[in-house]
Amino acid sequence: MSTGNYNNDDWQPPNDKKGQSTTHDPLNDDPALSNISLTTENDGNMSRLQQHPIPPYTGDTTVVSNNPFDDKLPDPIDNNKNKKSDNGAEVTAETLSDDEDTYTSTHKTPVLSQHARFPDATNSHGNDSVQDDTGMRRLRWGTQRFGNGKPKVGRAKTLKWAKQNFQKNIANPFVEEFLGHDDSDLTGESKNRSNETRNIYYNMELPPEMLNDEGKPKIDYPRNKIRTTKYTPITFIPKNLSFQFKNIANVYFLVMNILGAFPIFGVTNPGLASVPLIVIVCITAIKDAIEDSRRTILDLEVNNTPTHILNGIENYNVSEDNVSLWRKFKKANSRLLFSAFRYCKSHLSKSGRAKLLRERHKQELHALNDNFNIPRNSFDSMASFRDSAQYDEDDDQYQQNYAQRDQNIIDPHMPMRTDCKFAKNYWKNVKVGDIIRIHMNDEIPADIVLLSTSDPDGGCYVETKNLDGETNLKIRQALKCSSRIRNSRDITRTSFWIESEGPHPNLYSYQGNLKWMERDQYGAADPLTKNEPISINNTLLRGCTLRNTKWAMGIVIFTGDDTKIMLNAGATPTKKSRISRELNWSVILNFFLLFILCFVSGIVNGVYYRRKNDSRTYFEFGTVVKTPAANGVVSFFVAVILYQSLVPISLYISVEIIKTAQAAFIYGDVLMYNEKLDYPCTPKSWNISDDVGQVEYIFSDKTGTLTQNVMEFKKCTINGVSYGRAYTEALAGLRKRQGIDVEREGMVERKAIAEDKQSMLETLETKLGKNSQFFAEDVTFISKKFVEDLLGASGDYQKNCNEHFMLTLALCHTVLTEPSKENPAKLELKAQSPDEAALVGTARDMGFSFLNRTKHGVIVEVLGVQKEFEILNVLEFNSTRKRMSCIVKLPPRELGGDPRALLICKGADSVIYSRLSKTANDETLLEKTALHLEQFATEGLRTLCLAQRELPWNQYLEWNKKHDLAAASLKNREEEMEKVADEVEQDLILLGGTAIEDRLQDGVPESIALLSEAGVKLWVLTGDKVETAINIGFSCNLLGNNMELLVVKCSGDDVDETQNPSVLVNDLIEKYLSEKFGMRGSEEELERAKKEHSVPTGEFGVIIDGQALKLALIGPDISRKFLLLCKNCKAVLCCRVSPAQKAAVVKLVKNSLDVMTLAIGDGSNDVAMIQSADVGVGIAGEEGRQAVMSSDYAIGQFRYLTRLVLVHGRWSYKRLSEMIPCFFYKNVIFTLALFWYGIYDNFDGSYLFEYTYLTFYNLAFTSLPIIFLGILDQDVSDVVSVLVPQLFRCGILRSEWTISKFWGYMLDGVYQSIICFFFPYLLYYRTGFVSGNGLDLQQRYWVGIAVTAISVISCNSYIFLHQYRWDWFTFFWVCISILFFIGWTGIWTSFVKSGEFYKSGKHFFGSPVFWAVLFVGVLFCLLPRMTYDVFQKMFWPKDIDIIRECWKRGEFDQYPVGYDPTDPNRHHISSYSMKQIADIESEHGNFDHDFSEHIDATSISNIANPFEPAIPEDGKERKHTMSAAGDEVEEIPLDFVGNYHNGNESNDKQYTTMTRDYHNPRKSLGNANRTSLDITRENMMRNNELDQRMSIERARTSLELPGITRADDLLSKK
Repeated sequence: MSTGNYNNDDWQPPNDKKGQSTTHDPLNDDPALSNISLTTENDGNMSRLQQHPIPPYTGDTTVVSNNPFDDKLPDPIDNNKNKKSDNGAEVTAETLSDDEDTYTSTHKTPVLSQHARFPDATNSHGNDSVQDDTGMRRLRWGTQRFGNGKPKVGRAKTLKWAKQNFQKNIANPFVEEFLGHDDSDLTGESKNRSNETRNIYYNMELPPEMLNDEGKPKIDYPRNKIRTTKYTPITFIPKNLSFQFKNIANVYFLVMNILGAFPIFGVTNPGLASVPLIVIVCITAIKDAIEDSRRTILDLEVNNTPTHILNGIENYNVSEDNVSLWRKFKKANSRLLFSAFRYCKSHLSKSGRAKLLRERHKQELHALNDNFNIPRNSFDSMASFRDSAQYDEDDDQYQQNYAQRDQNIIDPHMPMRTDCKFAKNYWKNVKVGDIIRIHMNDEIPADIVLLSTSDPDGGCYVETKNLDGETNLKIRQALKCSSRIRNSRDITRTSFWIESEGPHPNLYSYQGNLKWMERDQYGAADPLTKNEPISINNTLLRGCTLRNTKWAMGIVIFTGDDTKIMLNAGATPTKKSRISRELNWSVILNFFLLFILCFVSGIVNGVYYRRKNDSRTYFEFGTVVKTPAANGVVSFFVAVILYQSLVPISLYISVEIIKTAQAAFIYGDVLMYNEKLDYPCTPKSWNISDDVGQVEYIFSDKTGTLTQNVMEFKKCTINGVSYGRAYTEALAGLRKRQGIDVEREGMVERKAIAEDKQSMLETLETKLGKNSQFFAEDVTFISKKFVEDLLGASGDYQKNCNEHFMLTLALCHTVLTEPSKENPAKLELKAQSPDEAALVGTARDMGFSFLNRTKHGVIVEVLGVQKEFEILNVLEFNSTRKRMSCIVKLPPRELGGDPRALLICKGADSVIYSRLSKTANDETLLEKTALHLEQFATEGLRTLCLAQRELPWNQYLEWNKKHDLAAASLKNREEEMEKVADEVEQDLILLGGTAIEDRLQDGVPESIALLSEAGVKLWVLTGDKVETAINIGFSCNLLGNNMELLVVKCSGDDVDETQNPSVLVNDLIEKYLSEKFGMRGSEEELERAKKEHSVPTGEFGVIIDGQALKLALIGPDISRKFLLLCKNCKAVLCCRVSPAQKAAVVKLVKNSLDVMTLAIGDGSNDVAMIQSADVGVGIAGEEGRQAVMSSDYAIGQFRYLTRLVLVHGRWSYKRLSEMIPCFFYKNVIFTLALFWYGIYDNFDGSYLFEYTYLTFYNLAFTSLPIIFLGILDQDVSDVVSVLVPQLFRCGILRSEWTISKFWGYMLDGVYQSIICFFFPYLLYYRTGFVSGNGLDLQQRYWVGIAVTAISVISCNSYIFLHQYRWDWFTFFWVCISILFFIGWTGIWTSFVKSGEFYKSGKHFFGSPVFWAVLFVGVLFCLLPRMTYDVFQKMFWPKDIDIIRECWKRGEFDQYPVGYDPTDPNRHHISSYSMKQIADIESEHGNFDHDFSEHIDATSISNIANPFEPAIPEDGKERKHTMSAAGDEVEEIPLDFVGNYHNGNESNDKQYTTMTRDYHNPRKSLGNANRTSLDITRENMMRNNELDQRMSIERARTSLELPGITRADDLLSKK
């Protein structure tokens, strides 16, 4: 066993004396029993709680009819006087001693079957209830999942099964289950090491096969210390230098500096010449270090987080002395540094000296006590004088009783060790094989197998928001064999080993086995090898948080980089912007130009040295080299050094300065500051801001990114009466598409809702009794009518109905409560689902407050009176059942009779309607409820139904026996329990329905609308189910009511399960491509798609689930077809996708279409997607920090992304696109002037300019104007940028930075270099330069002053003319740069050290000829470009030119500074004047020539406020109706698949919904074929019981998708 992998042939468990294996595990020996789930109680006692029955209910009970509202739930026990519940005192982890399993020092280890949270009652009652011995029974199905996260019923195969079958050439499920793709780089297969199985031993020595020759473990597990930084102190210098010298220009200048060090090349000052490169490298390194230091700080915080590790038991899995020399050195330095710090603090500070004295005094007291042998008090941490054998005997008997009941890894024959304690330590010191204990509200430090918890049933609750962004609680179950471990003494009496799969990034899959040797009670017989399989439900993953469980204990299986959260995070990539990458090509072109110039120089100089009898013969004393050819070679390299500024090194440092300033502006933008979180937009990568301005595709998570992951109860229907007022985002989107001014309508609605809320709150506080849990700020259900009906305004019958409905919400749930940290009097609801918390919270707000759970049921405060309800059974919700139920015990109808059982069931509306009684329900009530649910769903609300069924007591007893048998079944347990639950959840009576809003983040619909108008395509990649994603799609207006949804799936009611799923998905994609877009999915079509960047015109949207997506990415052909299908659709929703699939989709789009991508998310499951995209954005909300740590930009809300992209991203892109070619242009002017001078000196390397000019030209003379252009230039203001989002399309089209633009500026530079050199030269050639007193000014450096002056002034003026923003600040720096040149020349030439340059400034600037040639030269340099720009703006204006003209004319003055259309608190702006737009159109003509790709006339008409509808010229608002074609919806019967390959055309069913005039329902419905539902709908609309503003026909529906509820569909299920 050299690699840590094990094989059944190589290793066997310990054998008995006869050499035969003693493994007798029924769960593994019988293949039929290997699918047993551990999430369900495996024994017959579903809840091992010591039970104490409650006395029978007292009070009046009304005999009722079949109508459910004739009878309320029974009046239960008044618990105000004799209720006994837990003390809610809050304590910390430090108060929990090692021998205790609760937080109070008085509660020791609970006795058999005692629940840790609900202490045993002291009294008992003589009730012959069936619950006398079992109490409340809770069926924890726990959602079982496939490897891709899709729920299933059943149990994953154990690791032993896998190992046995791998030898039979069966595919490894660990690999196939999660990846399913050949491209390892695309799907992350390289991270999947599940086949690298490992054995982890506790309290056992490793087998010899796992040890090396030195007796140490062969396997070296990674440390738990994580590092998300790019660099370490050791690797920073080499790694950063390596990254910097990937820039070809840096390599070039390094070579130039090396050449300049040789005297043969004539460099005047090689040291000074190397300064620019050194400065650039140092500044860039400092910037990278600052960027990385923030990650380092976060890493230190995480690595030094405290946890509790068991000390005293040797961990044989790791080698303690396997510490590198570098780590030893760091540890020694750290100890020395901290010791010095502590010494200084304790001896030099006043508080330190006082603390030191107290410690000395304490030590003296302890020494004194030891001398007198005084026993310690109870607060001491060590054991007291009590004999240890005493509790050993008790504990032995305690464990033996357990061992007789079931399998137990605690060995009563092993000695108990009192020296082993849990000690506080740091995360970074956690090792594989360690036993750790986590306390409530602590994060899990590593991936662990859950051994035991504070709950006797071994359950615990975890919050996984750091992993998947979900704040709802999830149940995890301890292993059965170890669940009785209560403290450190128990764990020391165990020894076991774990056979585990290797690390892989799948968050929903884990397989392993825990094995131990079990002896009989007396230890006489040979031990047997026992085994219990481990699944993902028995593990706690790093990053999760323990909730509502006082402690949990586990053994570490994966640490550090092997944990799932780190495998999903991956290494932090080093990203480089597109312009920076393309800049290297521009540099290469300049190299080519440089080579031509140097080659010409070398040839000319070599030929020149072949000539004889020249002046050179008389004035030179030979050459360095002997031959003309060698002179030509030397001249070539001299020219390379002379013209080196043609490749500007200062360009890179200027770009770094600009990007750093842009990052600072982004960070300081107060409009992207989230006040609630106190978090600004934080750039973490400073060098990709220009990429943000080119984004074409945005990939977004849903939960926590588009939504707040907060559910709010908005509406309900009770007894056919609808309650609640809300103006949802989906309703606003629907009304907007109908042509309604949603801002004005929303303002009116919100004002009315606020008034209703105020009135309702006053009534709740004064007239409905005292509610201890009423907090006005938490109320989300606004209905003044409901509160009035609670007081009897609509009669006692409706009052009873409402009370009964709210009471059922307060009873039927699995919510837990805990005191709030901010307000201890307030109980916070902790639920497995945020929907359930919203339901219970609304019942609490209405006076039915759930307070706590007891062993028998729940305590509810009903209108100010605390009452306890006995819950007999709880059948929990999972995604397969789509419902949950509880059974409440009712008192007998008559004295001495049998009690009754009331089943309360809540679930999806379609599920509940299919289980309703066909005779006991009022048909009209069903129709009204269905129509209300239909309306709720149209508004984007999540609907739920409640129903009940009363069971006679004997029927309940009979069912309960079946329930117990199913719960105790060892074969197909889930299936058996589902059958039993299905049997009782029938013949229900409908109570009503609820409507919950999945709250979007503020401004999400407006942000998506703006991004869509800008040409950005938004794809939603979520792990949520399909119906949830569709609801959010409508709410945020990603999906429209006239959009046809194309569903790609491989499972469902209308899918032929016998078909090959791969063929099914491929045929679906081909069908949609062919019928909707006339495409075949060929490579030629993909090449054409790369050049097409416009927004899709067809009203289509793609919906695909994780299973189908896995198949759609499995090969190049099908992935290409899938990509083309999605590209031609306006919306794409990928549901139930894994983190690797998210990254795969991003890479597919980025690499195949060559577009700029941005990914945004908030959880650890989004990290792979964020790092795969060109730009990664993390939401720094309440859903964890992993996405923020791995992102390039961190923002507080999704709406800030709009400003980041449309404002800062576009500005950055346009600035750099203008700054970089201008930089090349200004260097070409100066460098080519030297080349033109070489014509007259035979290219011998002589300088035209004084050497300081060469240094200061890029450093001071021309640097500041171009840097400020890149930092401050704005074509339009930020307000106009978001009001006219079409301006962003220039970045998508990449029209601002092109190779043609680069060559245009280069040619302009060549032309101006000719002017700069030859104008002074020609003046000198004819007349020469002469001062006023006749002094000759014909020295070459003096002529260089004129050339430099023309170059500097024309260059700075050229840059200033190309700036959009002219203000005093930019003009000031242009003037400063020019004056610096004049000032430097005057000052430097006044010193004798300037040599032959002495007094040149005084004489030259005093010559009128200089000023004349300067004026003419600058004029001729700028005239051609100015002429072109004027003609272009006058006759061929771009879109930005037209918008700037509108802006300058004051067309946007009505918008205040900082106006943000996505801000929910923005000021209302009046409609834009259409007359002004008409004037612009008449003045400039049609915009189609430029706006065909950018801004069309329709977009211009809504410039002022894109969220307000256009108003006709007559000023009257017109209603818009939807055409029948607009509502066309395709059903997806998948029977076409079988005939598709035969060339037969599929006969797909289509239906067209009829547009109805709901203001005249009789006209719309007519008298023919009117159903009962139509009549009910007509009557309800006539009586204003339905909202006439919307209908299901006016909203997008699809029968194959559960996104929208239809009343006729619900009734058809009945």
